[in-house]
Amino acid sequence: MRIDVLTLFPEMCEGVFGSSILGKARENGHVTINTVNFRDYSDNKHQTVDDYPYGGGGGMVLKPQPIFAAVEDLVAKAAAERLADNESEESLQEAVKPRVILMCPQGERFSQKKAEELAQESHLIFVCGHYEGYDERIREHLVTDELSIGDYVLTGGELPAMTVVDSVVRLLPGVLGNEMSAVTDSFSTGLLEYPHYTRPAQFRDWKVPDVLISGHHANIEVWRREQALKRTLERRPDLLEHVELSKEDIKLIERLKNETDGTHA
Repeated sequence: MRIDVLTLFPEMCEGVFGSSILGKARENGHVTINTVNFRDYSDNKHQTVDDYPYGGGGGMVLKPQPIFAAVEDLVAKAAAERLADNESEESLQEAVKPRVILMCPQGERFSQKKAEELAQESHLIFVCGHYEGYDERIREHLVTDELSIGDYVLTGGELPAMTVVDSVVRLLPGVLGNEMSAVTDSFSTGLLEYPHYTRPAQFRDWKVPDVLISGHHANIEVWRREQALKRTLERRPDLLEHVELSKEDIKLIERLKNETDGTHA
């Protein structure tokens, strides 16, 4: 996968992209991540990228020209690299059509499902804005997706973009040491993840649940499913509306609800 991040502050991103799992993924060739200062694409001598909004109002608005020029250049470079690698015509066509993602509070709420969708792509371009907003023509004629990481406003799109990149890259084949890690993560199954324990089996007065050290794998799986359902019911019951539940799951949820009602009675 190739990821390009358009930003006015590349230095904000490099520490994150060069560390931990993301850094190893880059070193091992699972992903190429580039930070690009779109100010370099401005067509005026002062390299300005923003201007006052038509119609008046506070704040500054990002101009379309630098961002369009940057995206078009990156698409051309990606296509040239594929062509140099003697890839097929079909692969080259895919490279010409990356997902161009605008990070903004008005966008679709980012989710694990969206991360899994984006992880199937070969080229992602993130546009990180600042100031009051974007010229609307960027939304209408350039981007393919608009994403938000929550109902709040930040000073720029860099932190949201880094969050999405981290979430997507860890899903790529070979990035995580244990491929099951991503499969059992919270939200990947639709439920919150079950509790985890490690050594020692007893810490102070707190013991690891007996089932986890029993060696009985079938019972462990049942316990984990029950704990995931319980945790989801307690903390994010809204998620249960979108999960495919078995008859056993439904019975367990009803029992847990009855136990909770009895406790509160």
